[in-house]
Amino acid sequence: MHDHASAGIRGASNKRLLALSLAITATIMVVQIIGAILSGSLALLADAAHMFADTSALVIALIASVVAQRPADDRRTFGYQRAEVLGALINGVLLSALAIWVGVEGVRRLIEPAETEVAGTLMLIVAAVGAVANGVSMWLLSRAQRGSINVRGAYLEVMGDLIGSVGVIIAAIIIVTTGFMPADAIASLFIAVMIVPRAFVLLREVTAVLFEGAPKGMSATQIREHLLSYDGVRAVHDVHIWQLTRGAPVFTAHVVVDAELITRGESAALLSRLQSCLAQHFDVEHSTFQLEPAGHGEDADTLHR
Repeated sequence: MHDHASAGIRGASNKRLLALSLAITATIMVVQIIGAILSGSLALLADAAHMFADTSALVIALIASVVAQRPADDRRTFGYQRAEVLGALINGVLLSALAIWVGVEGVRRLIEPAETEVAGTLMLIVAAVGAVANGVSMWLLSRAQRGSINVRGAYLEVMGDLIGSVGVIIAAIIIVTTGFMPADAIASLFIAVMIVPRAFVLLREVTAVLFEGAPKGMSATQIREHLLSYDGVRAVHDVHIWQLTRGAPVFTAHVVVDAELITRGESAALLSRLQSCLAQHFDVEHSTFQLEPAGHGEDADTLHR
């Protein structure tokens, strides 16, 4: 019974999952800001700033998720799925800026140690609460992030929050047990270092989509070889593979076929087989083929291969 209930929550719409994650993140952000002020912890403040960026990013992701559900129209014939990509781009830029700020502030605190003592016990309690909350958010988003670049951006941000909270917990334990105050600034630098690769991965995925590169794991050469294996297919040229957003690949190609095949009226059957090939072997549901009789496409094959 419990398994069905938990699966139901994680199987909710992207919009609802992002909203739940947003509520959790915003609440913990307020708790960490208060905890940072009362304890004097830079690490908690950095983690709170991180969560502030995540809260803003989740708002952007939530809005993008709503916009992406709008149907296609005469001006935007592919619909609004690219809204998720733009949302992920903004998330990546926010993460990059955050990493720079936290790194500079952490180094400054090490070079110019603050006279204020850090309340290690309060720091530890607040960080532990944040870690638990981040774990819950990650669990909520773990399934949906596999099929949406937008939700994946939010998932990576929450993952960074969790790792950051663990770093703050370790620093708080060191302060409580040894009184070594620089552990707070070191934890801040740790958070900055953990943010950088997350931002890089997200921006790399966004760039691949915006530059209309082939989805990861797909090869134009391999797909062309599959198509050429069908009877009647003479050549395949002008092959283009890209994706509207994560998990939404699109394919187009010109296929040169025997003229007799078209004369016999078998082009529709061949087209159906080619589309099934793309769907079954490469998980491409949206494919467009232009069938050309032999002789018509051979010059194009030479020019546009």
